Amino acid sequence: MAAPDRWRALALLACTQFVLILDTSIINVAAPSIGSDLGISPAELSWVANAYLVSFGGLLLLSGRAADLLGRRRLFVAGLGTLAAASLLGALAGSAQLLITARVVQGMGAAMAAAAALALLLSLFDDGPERHKALGIFAAMAGAGGAAGTVLGGVLTSWLGWESTFALNVVVGLGLILPARRLLPAGSRTGDESSFDLPGAVSVTGGLALLAYALVNAGESGWRDPVTLVTGALAVVLLTVFVLVERRVRHPLVPPAVFRRRTLRLANVLAGMWQMSLFPMFFLVSLYLQAVLGYEPVMGGLGLLPLSVVVVLVASGTDRLIGRFGLRAVMCAGFVLVAIGLAWQSLLSPSGSFVADVLPPSLLLGVALPLVSVTTAVAATLGTERGETGLASGLVNTSQQFGSVIGLALLSGVAAARTSAVSGPRDVALTEGFSAAFLAGAALAVVAALLTLRLVVPAAPAPAKGPGDGDAGADRSTERDPAVP
Repeated sequence: MAAPDRWRALALLACTQFVLILDTSIINVAAPSIGSDLGISPAELSWVANAYLVSFGGLLLLSGRAADLLGRRRLFVAGLGTLAAASLLGALAGSAQLLITARVVQGMGAAMAAAAALALLLSLFDDGPERHKALGIFAAMAGAGGAAGTVLGGVLTSWLGWESTFALNVVVGLGLILPARRLLPAGSRTGDESSFDLPGAVSVTGGLALLAYALVNAGESGWRDPVTLVTGALAVVLLTVFVLVERRVRHPLVPPAVFRRRTLRLANVLAGMWQMSLFPMFFLVSLYLQAVLGYEPVMGGLGLLPLSVVVVLVASGTDRLIGRFGLRAVMCAGFVLVAIGLAWQSLLSPSGSFVADVLPPSLLLGVALPLVSVTTAVAATLGTERGETGLASGLVNTSQQFGSVIGLALLSGVAAARTSAVSGPRDVALTEGFSAAFLAGAALAVVAALLTLRLVVPAAPAPAKGPGDGDAGADRSTERDPAVP
């Protein structure tokens, strides 16, 4: 594909990523209006948001492999179509059951589109500076989507009603499908129906979906809740079955040899850890602005816009930092900045202000976010063969998604426990809880920074070979990165 077309295709993929991440947070602002209009109980209302996360997280790995086996553009378009149709159903829903069903199907479409989008990006740009730049742009749009969700959710709900948060996806989804067939490469299948690992697909999808359910429920009802324990145990059983199946089938969904690549293993762990430490910050800061400082939802969301601007600016230059200092050094620096930023954010005051208490650390975190998101994505996809781009994207997307779910459940639990242990005015107790959660996130970032020192970065790959030209995907994980001392 010609260079200008590749970058136009990247713009399409980045816009898709923006919308998919937007959907994880936009519904939180609209939730009170939904509950009021439809008479939904608080328990049901929480699952209007969480149903999306469960199906999204559960289907990412399967979707990534399906992109390789069935065609990346085909799965991308199917995912956007599913997302648009489910969003229309959500906009027209008149009951909790129908709305939750729509959110489940939205998550299914989002998983298909997200896995295919990253796989398409990897197939368009080979390992090297151009891929780093492309991943930087992709990550910038994801970071902007996470912050913009609260803003758009507040604006759309206030001006047009909660239904508009769903209708937005219908318009955007259809608008992205039309140019996708022209801008995105059709690609070729790397397998057929006879090579599809159905037992592996069923066990891993069920296991991941149950794991996501257990983690989300833990955030709602606690880690000792019977539902959390039972679904968590079932998830472990199904994922164990998946591992056993993959060792025995002829065409495994996830070849066990993939996990023998040290760089890939550690990069996926780190991809999950940056989400665990940093993703809850968006939710907790918004709560602090609204519950403690008394901001309206729209203004609370606008408080995260400066961070989004910094993310976009820094992400556009992350490829140059990697080229100059090396992948591992930039990643480690990013995690150190995350730790410093979250520790700084923990110095909140019940009588504080946005300018003094929130803005400075959030700007630092805006610098850190693209450094860790881009470098972990690059490391997790290094040396990927063209027939494995969907698998690689499914793995790193799954790691990030579960990192965010685990992080939100864990740090929200820390905040709730600390808040309940503090006697005194409500504002003081809430602030103490948020501070404790930010410190816990900072500790996770410190652990991740130490883990980056164990990352072995492959040397720059040889020029890509065509089909039949030999083993283009040999594991080079024992080679050193010449930019790393």
